[in-house]
Amino acid sequence: MKTEELIRVLAADASQPVTPIGRTLLRALGAGALLSIAFFLLILHPRPDISRAILTLPFDFKLVVVGCQAVACAFFLGYVAVPASNAQHRWLLYLAPVLLAGGVIVELATTPAGYWSVRLIGHNAVHCLSLIPLLSVPSVVCLFLALRRAAPLRPALAGATAGLVSGGAGAILYALTCPDDSPLFVATWYTIAIGVVAGCAAFAGRRLLRW
Repeated sequence: MKTEELIRVLAADASQPVTPIGRTLLRALGAGALLSIAFFLLILHPRPDISRAILTLPFDFKLVVVGCQAVACAFFLGYVAVPASNAQHRWLLYLAPVLLAGGVIVELATTPAGYWSVRLIGHNAVHCLSLIPLLSVPSVVCLFLALRRAAPLRPALAGATAGLVSGGAGAILYALTCPDDSPLFVATWYTIAIGVVAGCAAFAGRRLLRW
């Protein structure tokens, strides 16, 4: 390419409006959330006693924990999507684990030891491990399409973070139908399910999000 042609190409490119990556990720997250909600309504439904459950502390605590995890990772995703970015709100990533650990400690302290295994195993561990990843797929796809327009220095980390955001969103939806509200159950099975999503997304990100 001649110098004059290069100058014309650069000038034409500079004249195009640039959408901030944060806005692109937010739109992708919104689109993914809407698709996940539609998917949820298509294959599942809220638990029959949700009108009573929403007035109970364990159910609300479950929603708060997975909601905090999704929101915190969404903030962090904006930082890992671009190079030379400083994650100023990194402390938010510790909020959900600390809350969940506190909930587990309280449950262990207030529940007889003979019931610990019952609370841990619950009734829907298999459903949890399958449905959370399934409900996460639309958000993962939308976020990956947005990240393809970004420039993450660590593609695996960007993919894993997108997986954590999507896994958290999927966990919020699954929590609406899951009758197991025990912090022990959430700490075990929800964590494993979200971790599976993050691990698969990290593997995919290493290959799909490279410059």
